Amino acid sequence: MQYRRRLRSRIVVSFLLFGTLLSALFALSTLFLQNNIEDQLIGETLKQELDSYVTQLRLDPSVVEPFYTRIQGYITRPGDPNKTVSAEVRDLPTGVHDVKISGGAFKAAIRKEEDLWAFLIYDVSDNQRLKQRLIFALIGAVLLFSVLSFMMGAWSSRRVMKPVTDLAARLDTLSEEGKPERLSEHFADDEVGQLADALDSYADRLHHLVERDREFNADVSHELRSPLTVITGATELLLAQPDLDEKVRTRLLRIARAARQSADITTALLHLVRAEQGIDKDSTAHDVGRIVNEVVHLYEPLVGNKPLVLRVREEDRLSVIAPESVVAVTVGNLIGNAMRYTPEGEVMITIGNGRVRVEDTGPGIPEQDLERVFERHYRGENIAGKGAGLGLAIVKRLCELYGWSIHFSNRPAGGLRAELRFFGE
Repeated sequence: MQYRRRLRSRIVVSFLLFGTLLSALFALSTLFLQNNIEDQLIGETLKQELDSYVTQLRLDPSVVEPFYTRIQGYITRPGDPNKTVSAEVRDLPTGVHDVKISGGAFKAAIRKEEDLWAFLIYDVSDNQRLKQRLIFALIGAVLLFSVLSFMMGAWSSRRVMKPVTDLAARLDTLSEEGKPERLSEHFADDEVGQLADALDSYADRLHHLVERDREFNADVSHELRSPLTVITGATELLLAQPDLDEKVRTRLLRIARAARQSADITTALLHLVRAEQGIDKDSTAHDVGRIVNEVVHLYEPLVGNKPLVLRVREEDRLSVIAPESVVAVTVGNLIGNAMRYTPEGEVMITIGNGRVRVEDTGPGIPEQDLERVFERHYRGENIAGKGAGLGLAIVKRLCELYGWSIHFSNRPAGGLRAELRFFGE
């Protein structure tokens, strides 16, 4: 079915159908006219000959029956007591008829009166043979014209579709980076040229919009770093004081955690905006276990009075070449979601074998909704608490940028399992 959807194939099929139908209609009309003219001509001639002979016979009874090479005439009494005429013709009514006699084709003109019956029979076997040849010739002509129509359609479609194909090829080669190449310069001032010009205008508007969005996000991300650095430095100085009240220390720790998370998210979003990984051949690998333990340490105060335990199990050492902030944001979202939606029990974070697995004892997610967890602003049914539903959408984009994979599933014993795999299957 894909072939039929292509515009070029539609042109070829249109030419083929048009040529075939046109030639078929011409052949059918030729046969119809030939049959009609032949029937009228022969039938009318036989009828006139028969009427003329009967009229002469009435005037001169000595007139003999006509006899030609292909025409036979008979005069007999009603009922044909001597069986002069063959049985196929004898019982036919007055008029002109097509008759099969002894394997041959004949046209018979018959006139029956009270005192005599007159027959005039014409052999049309040669005409039938010629008609069959004409049918075969017309069929061959239809096939020939169909092939020619197909070839013309293929050639015409290639000529017609070449500018469109060239336009599609140039669109495929356009780079996502930098100002797009002008397409209208390569095409004539026709419909395809107008389409190329419209695409150029749209590409310019889209390029300016994307560039403006990138510059805005980059500026915002850059400007946020300075106050976040100031907040982080100030909280570190305050936390270093030995006689700090415990409540104040708790609040400062919350400020430090929020500043750290904001800095990590700002850096991660900056990589997404620029669509760059922020790594090169000289980048160092970061210990995922260390990053996870730091994130867990930041999230521990959020447990509060809930009967919830955070556990980290490191099966083997796992290192990833990626910005530390990106790993922290990705893992932190998974851990934060598990803590937010687990009222009691534990959240287990397992590190090793090229992945980080976060398992909780919460209510889980309905199977039909598992594929929707990465949708922006999606929140499961009967889910309480705050949140804009953007965390997992950002995680998904980060995984796509760095070539990681993430998968959610419900645990048989209850709860949700989120597995972030950095490499391998």
